[in-house]
Amino acid sequence: MSLDPPTYLASLQNNIRARPIPWDGAVRASTISEDQLSKIRAVDKARKDQRKQIIEGDLDGYRLLFVGASGKPSVLESAAKSAHVVQYVLVLLGDLLDGIPALSKALAEHPDPYKPFLPLLTQSSDPESPIPLLTSTVLASMIGSAPNLSGKGAAAMPKLFSYLSTLTKTTDGGLQDIAVLQYSALLRGKKSRELFWEHRTETVAPLIDILRTAAGVSNGDSASTLWSGAPSGRGNIEGTLGGGVGLQLLYHVLLVLWQLSFEGAQIGDGLEDEYDVIPLYTQLLRLSPKEKTTRLLISSLYNLLSSNRQSLLPAAVLARLPALLQNIAGRHLTDTDLQEDLQNLAEMLEDYTKTQTTFDEYAAEVNSGHLRWSPPHRSPTFWAENARRILEHEKGELPKKLAEIMSKPWDTDKQVLAIACNDVGCLVKEVPEKRSQLEKLGLKTRVMELMAEKDEAIRWESLNALSGWLRYSFETK
Repeated sequence: MSLDPPTYLASLQNNIRARPIPWDGAVRASTISEDQLSKIRAVDKARKDQRKQIIEGDLDGYRLLFVGASGKPSVLESAAKSAHVVQYVLVLLGDLLDGIPALSKALAEHPDPYKPFLPLLTQSSDPESPIPLLTSTVLASMIGSAPNLSGKGAAAMPKLFSYLSTLTKTTDGGLQDIAVLQYSALLRGKKSRELFWEHRTETVAPLIDILRTAAGVSNGDSASTLWSGAPSGRGNIEGTLGGGVGLQLLYHVLLVLWQLSFEGAQIGDGLEDEYDVIPLYTQLLRLSPKEKTTRLLISSLYNLLSSNRQSLLPAAVLARLPALLQNIAGRHLTDTDLQEDLQNLAEMLEDYTKTQTTFDEYAAEVNSGHLRWSPPHRSPTFWAENARRILEHEKGELPKKLAEIMSKPWDTDKQVLAIACNDVGCLVKEVPEKRSQLEKLGLKTRVMELMAEKDEAIRWESLNALSGWLRYSFETK
């Protein structure tokens, strides 16, 4: 699992390390103190083993240097007006945290270790500004390396999430990758994953947008592309998928969401309801160019489906995941973890599909909130056998859900409205005496409104549905 620093961040850090700092002038200007300078110089140009020895021999002193104490500001607070010094100290601290676990532990023992850093996150609105970038790197390391998330850590994370979300929302793949890797460092514990989900508008949503772009479904017909399984999204440039999303960024985004999937019981339904994650992952599986991305997709799907079988297995069948898994199983796979997860996922879906009737499949599709031209919609036999059951099932929940689906405009997937009109027409045809039940839900009024739609398929299906309604109305007069 490669989690090396992104190129942009590594280049920035190297440039700052090589930059000469007039330390003595900084002391004369009272930017930093003599004691702070002596501690910096002791480790600044030292070898890694020497640094480790020096820091471990004076943990209290270096905690005071980097996070301060009551009445004694940290070096970052002392040098707040000197951007070059602040940048250098942040890079130095990042290097030290990376190689000296004892320092991370010592900083965590401070009553409020994140106080000197949080103001630096909002120092600039420019996503390429060095100080917030370097600060977020240090904070992610400090919080992520702590064995347990403290109260102060939990309070700091939303502010860090808010900053990182500004990076994931840019179109710069390098900045997005910096944020995603820092998310990964933070999501090592249950509490941090719960916080990540709690702030999903800022954290999860931009990551889903990246995945949708990679799947080739970020514009226009996004919903219909996902549910139809249309094979779009291959990148024109080697090493990319749809929208120019790099394979490394794709892998890292999938890694973060895989970490999040361990809270599947808590988040699974929300991921599907809010982000259509099952058809999205199924589409990404079709396009996945590497075993390592396929492994993360399969493992995440298994985590989500196994902890939400009743609600998510129907969505997986609708997205045609079982057939796709058969295709993947026929490939020459070398990753044993992938092979095991693939087998477990396929068996779970097989066990589920064995028990499902055509009615169950239709009910699952309606309850998913998204219709496609699956076989039941055009089957006279299905409607003859199941129309009354659809109207009566769970006190009419399916027609209510149908009304809910039809109430939306479906600007990016107009065929949903055409399918819904078809279904309403079939219900009226097979059980005409139940027309009033449908009228009370506003379905007749909505069908009449849809006759004015620009889409030809919607006009045709709405006309068919309404003609049946009128015919039975005349016959009963």
